[in-house]
Amino acid sequence: MIAVTDFEQGTPEWFAARAGVPSASCFDKIVTSKGKRSTQRKAYMFQLAGEAILGEKAESYTNAAMERGIELESEARDLYEFINDVSVEEVALCFGDDRKLWSCSPDGLVGETGGIEIKCPKIHTHVEYLVGNKLPTKYFQQVQGSLFVTGREYWDFMSYFPGLPPLIVRVDPDLEFHASLSAELECFSAELADIINIIKERQ
Repeated sequence: MIAVTDFEQGTPEWFAARAGVPSASCFDKIVTSKGKRSTQRKAYMFQLAGEAILGEKAESYTNAAMERGIELESEARDLYEFINDVSVEEVALCFGDDRKLWSCSPDGLVGETGGIEIKCPKIHTHVEYLVGNKLPTKYFQQVQGSLFVTGREYWDFMSYFPGLPPLIVRVDPDLEFHASLSAELECFSAELADIINIIKERQ
């Protein structure tokens, strides 16, 4: 794993570093939770190819709820540190290896072996997560992807809503899924490189 700490998440440098690179937050567009190819695979590949040529990240959709989540993330991280008596290291992003073919942008790295993914959803969603008391299926690829990219031993999923109990679920690596993800990422990256070359030849 290569951790980048030269700049912060959300900065122009962060967006530029992520341009054209598959990220764990979008691994669900490459592979399903069952390890099969996603129907969104081609569209995501074409998006990344365009970003690689332009050298900048495509504009992404944000709404009030997402912006609120970003604002509460620091508060949630502080609570996580207090509950677990640990220090969380914030990094810009992590690459799987020196090829820098895929990445993740952790909400924090915990010690030498852990990581954390923080979500600050609406109240009804948070209560749903509390009742379920497990990693929500919609975040399976992102959390397992972060484990795969970083090689860490565990990843804690945290759902936070001010005034309500937090949900903290420890997730271990799913090695069977990691094997499927690894194979699909290698194929995806090779195809992505071919598409980028085709576009460059037309410039």
